[in-house]
Amino acid sequence: MKLDEAISTALDMERKVRDHYFRSAKGLEDAQGRKVFETLGKEEQGHVDFLEHCLAEWKKTGKVADRPLKSILPKGVKWIEEQRRKLQGRPGKRVAGAGELDAIKLALKYENEASAFYHKLVAELPAENQPLFTQFLEIEDGHVALVQAQLDSVQGMGFWFDVMEFRLENE
Repeated sequence: MKLDEAISTALDMERKVRDHYFRSAKGLEDAQGRKVFETLGKEEQGHVDFLEHCLAEWKKTGKVADRPLKSILPKGVKWIEEQRRKLQGRPGKRVAGAGELDAIKLALKYENEASAFYHKLVAELPAENQPLFTQFLEIEDGHVALVQAQLDSVQGMGFWFDVMEFRLENE
């Protein structure tokens, strides 16, 4: 696959996931659930912006400069486990709505597809084009872990857990 095709395909995927988060956030009654989906939608919008910039640069110059892909979420998955533990200590239980569950399950499907796509892309692209997409690997794997943890939490306790939002400009 050529670099411009890879970027375009990634853009289509990122837009689909972003649109799901923003559309679903509007339909969620749970305020915490809306916050989670809005945050993930913003994260995906950052991916769209990044890839659109890369595609424009490629069209103009025939190459893409190496630049970092920033995330509004903390790196790694340790923070997800910490949030899950906090929620387990919360008293009570609520019943998660079918709409919540369906939205999270579809988000998980999309995140798994995105993660698999980037892993395959990095494995198949020429070495000089891999760095552009390698930085998506950890982020997308983190999204899978986050959405799976939210699904587990909502199915187990009925509660969404908090999603910390960061903008690490100094990285």
